[in-house]
Amino acid sequence: MKTKYLAALLATTIAVPAHADVLVDNVSGITMDEEGKVKRFEALVIDDDGRIAQLIERGEDRPRTDYREDGEGRVMLPGMIDAHAHVMGVGFGALTLDLSDTNSLDEALERIRTFAAENEARPWILGRGWNQEKWGLGRFPTAAELDSAVADRPVYLERVDGHAGWANTLAMQAAGITAASKAPSGGKIELLADKKTPSGVFIDLAMDLVNKAVPAPRAVERDLALAEAQKVFHRYGITAVADMGTTIEDWQSFRRAGDAGSLNLRIMSYAFGPEQMVLIGGSGPSLWLYDDKLRLNGVKLYLDGALGSRGAWLKRPYADDPGNYGLPLQTPAQLRNNLVRAAQGGFQPAVHAIGTAANAELLNAIDEIAGSFDGDRRWRVEHAQIVDPADLPKLADNGIIASMQPLHQTSDRLMAEARLGMDRLDGAYAWNTILDLGGTLAFGSDAPVEPADAFAGYAVAITRMDANGEPFGGWLPSERVNREQALAGFTSKAAYAGFAEGRFGRLLPGERADFILVDNDPLLATPEEIRATKVFETWVNGRKVYEAD
Repeated sequence: MKTKYLAALLATTIAVPAHADVLVDNVSGITMDEEGKVKRFEALVIDDDGRIAQLIERGEDRPRTDYREDGEGRVMLPGMIDAHAHVMGVGFGALTLDLSDTNSLDEALERIRTFAAENEARPWILGRGWNQEKWGLGRFPTAAELDSAVADRPVYLERVDGHAGWANTLAMQAAGITAASKAPSGGKIELLADKKTPSGVFIDLAMDLVNKAVPAPRAVERDLALAEAQKVFHRYGITAVADMGTTIEDWQSFRRAGDAGSLNLRIMSYAFGPEQMVLIGGSGPSLWLYDDKLRLNGVKLYLDGALGSRGAWLKRPYADDPGNYGLPLQTPAQLRNNLVRAAQGGFQPAVHAIGTAANAELLNAIDEIAGSFDGDRRWRVEHAQIVDPADLPKLADNGIIASMQPLHQTSDRLMAEARLGMDRLDGAYAWNTILDLGGTLAFGSDAPVEPADAFAGYAVAITRMDANGEPFGGWLPSERVNREQALAGFTSKAAYAGFAEGRFGRLLPGERADFILVDNDPLLATPEEIRATKVFETWVNGRKVYEAD
């Protein structure tokens, strides 16, 4: 295990010359300038601190440097920034069972059966990615169905959105769950037809009933997961991530990697709730560490669940489940107390809000308390998927940032139509309206809920169509953004959302030399070409950390 761990850490950095002046020449460079306009260049110089010393435009002389790298005419872009992802979730997803590409319950059960047979030494079978909507099941799966695949060990699998868990009988027994078990506030235990027996599916905070019985990963396993996550992000051309829900164990893994010199992904960290916020940060956000590669920015809070599990909190009941309004995960008083607690310490709140009621409650709470705090707060609304049109203008107030994930729109389109009805979709994934109203957009993936594929997200942002070109002309096409806005959302605006502007996110003198070499110009290529973009190289802080085969 130790040998494998060391090999994984070493694989995260590719040997390049020690820091010295480097000219990266013969590129078709694209970045955003200080005014948010596109700037093109043909070469750049990296200083010995890993920062950009000079951009060289067409016709300008090249300076003499210690080293020269030939970009071979490829397109150079700023490193992509994922404004909302789960770093360790991506890493553990690479090490555990992934059901995200299964298309039916039978296919998933066969995948589970095969994984268990190939991993006989694992005391629990863990994984994620199931989606009963994608399977066309019309209901949640059951423990009995999971028992049919694996009955000799506990099995626990998170839904694709992370807001529901599916357990087999042995997992429920290990957690002490019986017909007498009660769901905590903000959670729900799905029941069988007898209305008494737990079915095996646990929604939102009820997931904690099972999670407490799942063996915690060891430190060496966490470090291996981080190494795997870095490889995944770098392969997609991502050089920085806002980590939504950092625990103290995650933070220690980040710190161990930083101390060892193997942290090559910039992590803007948001602690998993107020307790972890204080445990990690103490009295306030951390300093920028390891050459701007790690900082605790703020705290991740949850106000509701997800559409897929009908946990998103709505003003009106679900169209396909009358009487169900979703699950508020905090009372109004709790929300305001948590926002004030964070703001008093200088922590940046990032609040998960998906449904109309959740977004309205959060926007009203911010409006009530924002005036009590001086300075640039940048309150973050994470997802902002279904917002009442009457509330959309509030996303432009109080320096709010709408942190949104384009791939969710294509994954959730049919489900959103079923959950809400066609007459309630105004304000759904309303990217362009938010910008027109003066709001700020930062784009991400929510990986591992969606692939950490910024170019697929970029293609969706400008088309509102999925990989198959559906629906023709785009879903609610007036909410498309233009190409420059999409690029900014995945670079400069994502950096701004994490208080990192001026440090990274653009290829300008003084900022960190984080860039990628790719085969397509996203400002000119077709959406299909953008989706298929090949990342040749990924550089962080002036060092090459990924090179395609």
